Amino acid sequence: MTQVTGLVLCGAPLGNPGDASQRLRQALAEADIVAAEDTRRLLRLARDLEVTVPGKIVSYFEGNEERRTPDLVAAMVDGQRVALVTDGGMPSVSDPGYRLVAAALAAGLPVTCAPGPSAVTTALALSGLPCDRFCFEGFLPRKGGDRRARLAELATEPRTLVFFESTHRIAETLADLVAAFGGGRRAALCRELTKTYEEVRRATLAELAEVDELRGEITLVVAGADPAPARRPSDEELLAEVAIRVGEGLSRRDAAAAVAAAHGLPKREVYNLR
Repeated sequence: MTQVTGLVLCGAPLGNPGDASQRLRQALAEADIVAAEDTRRLLRLARDLEVTVPGKIVSYFEGNEERRTPDLVAAMVDGQRVALVTDGGMPSVSDPGYRLVAAALAAGLPVTCAPGPSAVTTALALSGLPCDRFCFEGFLPRKGGDRRARLAELATEPRTLVFFESTHRIAETLADLVAAFGGGRRAALCRELTKTYEEVRRATLAELAEVDELRGEITLVVAGADPAPARRPSDEELLAEVAIRVGEGLSRRDAAAAVAAAHGLPKREVYNLR
């Protein structure tokens, strides 16, 4: 590391310690403070890497990052170096970190990065789907209505889509994806990346929706939409598509929104059809 003070964002292994970089080891060994999403996991990682962490270790996670950020910034202003580590992958990417980066930059402090593994790009590479253009959506809304509304907005997105999802909601999310995107859309469900029980299931959304209960961390990659047809479907065709999506579990409003998005039409135009 070339800097003496400031913030170092540390890319941590997703599961396999062998993916750790030399810069990560150096950052942990030289930091005055290590802010970790889970201090126990950090200590286990340090043991696996055979790295001694001489600096102060503090927790920094979603529940305390707002309260702890000012203290970390103050420490950096006083000349201390802070290393930020999450449970896996890059800080700030659907993990704690953005708030601290913004605060450090606002205080005129240097911010650098020790790059490392990313579940997003790892899943993309393994998916077998086009990845020259992609859209990272992170975690979808937890509430069903909000999630379905977001998926309706994404139904015509031509780029490959990447989502994070919990094991508790993956079944509901896959069902909503089938309703919004159609069951034939290609996808890859990546589970426990780089870990002992790594698994990648490549199939259609409808086939993935039939999977048994899953455990572990999940990254879902979904193919982008095919170009919308130039011809406007007839009212009868639009109503038939709405009826199919209603039959798949969407409300009529969400179904109309999904059909409208699929054809580039105003939502109200499709919703008002009778």
